[in-house]
Amino acid sequence: MSKRALISVSDKSGILEFAKELEQLGYEILSTGGTKSFLEQNGVAITSVDSVTNFPEILDGRVKTLNPMIHGGLLAKHDDPSHQAQLEEHSITPIQVVCVNLYPFRETISKPNVAFEDAIENIDIGGPSMLRSAAKNHQYVTVVTDASDYVEVLEQLKETGETTLETRRRLAAKVFRHTAAYDALIASYMTNLTGEEFPELLTLTYERKQALRYGENPHQKAAFYQRPLGSDFSVASATQLHGKELSYNNIQDANAAIQIVKEFDIPAAVAVKHMNPCGVGTGETISAAFNKAYEADSTSIFGGIVALNREVDAATAKVLAGIFLEIIIAPSFSEEAIAMLTAKKNIRLLTISYEQTKKDAWNTVSVEGGLLVQSPDTYGLKDADVKVVSDRKPTAEEWKALELGWSVVKHVKSNAIVVSTEDMTIGVGAGQMNRVGSAKIALEQAGERAKGAGLASDAFFPMNDTVEIAAKAGITAIIQTGGSVKDQDSIDKANEYGIAMVFTGVRHFKH
Repeated sequence: MSKRALISVSDKSGILEFAKELEQLGYEILSTGGTKSFLEQNGVAITSVDSVTNFPEILDGRVKTLNPMIHGGLLAKHDDPSHQAQLEEHSITPIQVVCVNLYPFRETISKPNVAFEDAIENIDIGGPSMLRSAAKNHQYVTVVTDASDYVEVLEQLKETGETTLETRRRLAAKVFRHTAAYDALIASYMTNLTGEEFPELLTLTYERKQALRYGENPHQKAAFYQRPLGSDFSVASATQLHGKELSYNNIQDANAAIQIVKEFDIPAAVAVKHMNPCGVGTGETISAAFNKAYEADSTSIFGGIVALNREVDAATAKVLAGIFLEIIIAPSFSEEAIAMLTAKKNIRLLTISYEQTKKDAWNTVSVEGGLLVQSPDTYGLKDADVKVVSDRKPTAEEWKALELGWSVVKHVKSNAIVVSTEDMTIGVGAGQMNRVGSAKIALEQAGERAKGAGLASDAFFPMNDTVEIAAKAGITAIIQTGGSVKDQDSIDKANEYGIAMVFTGVRHFKH
């Protein structure tokens, strides 16, 4: 049986060497378009696809390989007499090797202000069709779509004249993943154009960023996947400058820290443990902001993750270097900071883009057997219908404390309570089964610092007991959702103690 290989690639990395090796192994090389020209210019003998199909390329190259002379050669079973008879009847030669990669659709739509026409013209039709035909028939056909597989395929062809069934099956599975991911990007692009928020079928694709040593616990397997064209302002898009590889829990905590630090335009620092903030601080400089975050809870920050929204300078690095931290995340690090922090062997240093050029439109959470999809909680205090419901209005200082607390509380596991001053958190109560339980934790952590501070709640008070214990701790201003049937009880209790109370009408549950 004659040996044929069909090569048609957009990414020509390594393809010349691959084609020359196939040629030396006695393969007739079929090709078309730019690939044909490139290989011919570099000395590879090419059989043009249109000489096989006896039909020219038409419609500006939209139709080239969609022809029985090609797909018959790809799909025929080599050990089926009826298939072989049909090939002979129609003068179709089998194709044993297919090397195809696709039009750069992803690269095209990632360009700023890409024209719709350009996106559409970069939807490959013939390429996926050939890949799928070859992959379906992998019992007989070797199909390659990734340049990293060229060497293995050539080694096996040189050694035995054919690839192993195991290799062909692995490459076929890779093809179907590749074409599925390609189609998922197209589906997402087209769905976004139509404005459909929750289509009847949700097709998502992710690329493996790294294998992880284990998951939440050592007995669990895990890997980290990144969404193509996802948010720039994310741990998935971070650059690691130093330290060990991130763990599953590192990634979760880093993501939580990044989401909180996004809330602030002024210099801010966030310390996170177990996906909850243990300290948030702001200041005129990033050093001052971090000092506040550290003072917020100097115990819990030990072994934590810190995110900052300004370059880490020498002054800040000196303080950071004196604390055991797992990760430091910032837009950049000064040379002095790098020198100080890299002296610590295991600390991870990450940089991320704070320009938010790309944002994720949806949050997804897996549940057994399904997926929950929702828009991100970007609702801020400026978006809310804020009402002062108490007799006393907050002072300017209290307003600042409430604003900081409200920015942080939506990132704390519900039920959530945050006690804060105008420039730092001083108590965080998270994840309790009742609201007053979270308040007790936050107020106990705040201690004497609660006197004159603000308290933020992620939802309404079902009873007035939270106001009662807040007042006894010295809280002077409270911000909450409102909407309880017993709101008036809480308002009356606030007035009894002279507390300024603000309703937002916005709930910030985080589960």
